[in-house]
Amino acid sequence: MAAPTSVPQQKYGYFHHLRQRFSQNSSLRSQLLTRSLFVLAALLLFIGILQFWIMESFLYRNQAKTMEEQLMSMPPVWLGVQARNGASNLPFGGQSSSDGRVSNNRLLYIPDRSLALFDKNATYEDVFGEDGLASPRLTAAAYQDIADRLNAHEHVPYQLVKDNEGIEQLIVFASPGPRNRAAPMVQMGVATQPIHDLVMRQLLIFVGLSLLAMITGLILYAKVLRRTLHPLSNIVETVQRVDAGSLGERLPVIQGQQEIDQLAFSFNGMLERLEDSFEAERESKQQMQRFLSDASHELRTPLTSIHGFIEVLQRGAATNREQLNSALSSMYGESGRINKLVEDLLLLTKLDQAPERIQEIIALDGLLYEMQPQLVMMAQDRKVHLELTAKLYIVGDPHKLKQVILNLFQNAIQHSDPQHGFITISCFANQDMAELTVKDNGTGIEPEHIDHIFERFYRTSSSRSRKEGGAGLGLAITRSIVESHGGNINVYSQVSVGTSFIITLPLWKESKPTTVSKS
Repeated sequence: MAAPTSVPQQKYGYFHHLRQRFSQNSSLRSQLLTRSLFVLAALLLFIGILQFWIMESFLYRNQAKTMEEQLMSMPPVWLGVQARNGASNLPFGGQSSSDGRVSNNRLLYIPDRSLALFDKNATYEDVFGEDGLASPRLTAAAYQDIADRLNAHEHVPYQLVKDNEGIEQLIVFASPGPRNRAAPMVQMGVATQPIHDLVMRQLLIFVGLSLLAMITGLILYAKVLRRTLHPLSNIVETVQRVDAGSLGERLPVIQGQQEIDQLAFSFNGMLERLEDSFEAERESKQQMQRFLSDASHELRTPLTSIHGFIEVLQRGAATNREQLNSALSSMYGESGRINKLVEDLLLLTKLDQAPERIQEIIALDGLLYEMQPQLVMMAQDRKVHLELTAKLYIVGDPHKLKQVILNLFQNAIQHSDPQHGFITISCFANQDMAELTVKDNGTGIEPEHIDHIFERFYRTSSSRSRKEGGAGLGLAITRSIVESHGGNINVYSQVSVGTSFIITLPLWKESKPTTVSKS
């Protein structure tokens, strides 16, 4: 049966699958290039359509204006526009030939134009007829409306109309003759196909130039885009290099692009937080392993001793009263050590969980004076000197603070000479903080131990016995209590000179200290 896949392998397979999916998708550079070209093509298409419409409309208006000016500049006699005479019944004064066809005495012929005469009564005549461009004919109502507007000196706009042969013409209207009821009006037209051809040529030129511009822009923009996205590519490469073992890598935060700089700054901040988190986790694991090892070692010694005494008693020592009392006394002492060790571990666990503590306003000088008889008794022949500031108040748990002082005082006793030892406890205000110092003239602490003395189960000297030196939890408990009160503890020591433990705690805001000294 195949072995189950581990969690790291599963995570790696998942991220590898995501990476393959991302690699199948188009890159940001290609997406930007494609979308930019799409937007550019859409804009060029819109400009082309708008240009086609504007140019066509402009050419139509310009052509219509030219034709109107031509009509108004022509003498009426060129157009054959004259008043009807009573002798002729032909429209607009035409004469009849021998074959019955209408013969017009007109002096004008324009090959690419159509020309027609009309009046208000809807009488219509195609001037050029079969000899030129056929003129499209409108409805009688349309001619009547146009004639009325021309007689009223109104401008009649051009129209696009198809003639009988299906050719689209642009026609204009004018009244070059006398403006009376009998005078005919003129309609001139021109085919729109040449105008369409001109517009289409211009449009094809625009399309060709647009395609050339897009191809050139594609080549240039691809290079510019590659250079622009280079900082982002650097970020991707850095992210790929970063793992749990290389969290110290950082991105340059100044790369000339505001968004990329902000991304690099945020990414560096994330790396710092991850690095701190991994480091804290690593330290926590190391401390936990060391703690379990030390706790097991500390518990094993008394348990081994008790087990040995029990074996001695089982072998017959129980019948010997002297050996029995000695064994029971030793077992009682070892069980006391186990009990003290368990209590200290439980206390540390409670302090780590930040339990609610008693909040009282405490006068430090009163607390130390209250403990003075106990401290003097513990010191035996050593000298004890108190240098305290009166009316120095803090907020905290008096029982926990007493334990802090007793732990530091006991430590000073263990490291000072029984006959010539000198222990000083001082307390004074430093701005808004209270400083409590326990100083001795003992053996001091080696520099290599200074950074570790507050660690659990740590001892400064391997020559100290567990019976005299304890389990190495006193200073760890002291630091936890001080920090739970919002304070700090520091140590200063010199070998063969002495050691000073300095505790700083926040002052109660209404403290008014006064310094006194007492031995």
